[in-house]
Amino acid sequence: MSDKAIVVNNVRKTFKLNTSGAASIKTALLWWKRRKYQTLDVLRGVSFEVGHGECVAVVGRNGAGKSTLLGLLARIYRPDSGTIQINGRVAPLLELGAGFHPDLSGAENIIFNAVILGLTRAEAIRRTPEIVAFSELGDQVYAPVRTYSSGMVARLGFAIAVHVDADILIVDEVLSVGDFEFQRKSFGKIEEFRNKGGTILLVSHHAEAMRKIADRCVWIQHGEVHMEGTPDEILPAYLAKSESDLRGSPPGPVKIEGPDLGSA
Repeated sequence: MSDKAIVVNNVRKTFKLNTSGAASIKTALLWWKRRKYQTLDVLRGVSFEVGHGECVAVVGRNGAGKSTLLGLLARIYRPDSGTIQINGRVAPLLELGAGFHPDLSGAENIIFNAVILGLTRAEAIRRTPEIVAFSELGDQVYAPVRTYSSGMVARLGFAIAVHVDADILIVDEVLSVGDFEFQRKSFGKIEEFRNKGGTILLVSHHAEAMRKIADRCVWIQHGEVHMEGTPDEILPAYLAKSESDLRGSPPGPVKIEGPDLGSA
């Protein structure tokens, strides 16, 4: 077995965005000569490694490429070039509940998603009571997911992901799931996973959480690795740069032409 849980080598990812405003396939076909595209270079040769049992926090401003990087590691996207090597079973805690079927009950979605994450059907059934208890849904787990609030969906998604015996957790801003008590319990579960030797790649804007559990930080800036080091080395520099950038921003709203790109 490799001594590295994750090896990212010179990974690049570009998205092509249609900015012509075509709202339908028919319109796009009729006006194909007038279509305009915007190329967005999200990742520009990112390389880093994560050892087994290590917790690495990825920091960077919105649009730096953090979520795209995690999407590549979770195999939601494929890199345009470069390689990604993952040694172990991965549980992605990204958009929690994104794979749920709204017309199925929470209990049915537990089985469905646990199997996708690598459990057998028998294992998923056996762990369902533990997952339900952690999610705090009670009898509501037998209702269709379309009747759940967004918080209930996120809690159920988190509960499934942390009960599938993963070797690697890929975590994207999910430490704010649910109310304060559930956040405390979720954070405790992640710490328990780490203490048992699990590997964690974490994206968060919660500096105190990163200081508490991260062994190293990787600072992504403009789609590239800007710095690597301990949280005490990286976080002060990153926060100082962020505050400096904010002070240098022009006052008032800024109008951006083209589509809303969101957080890359």
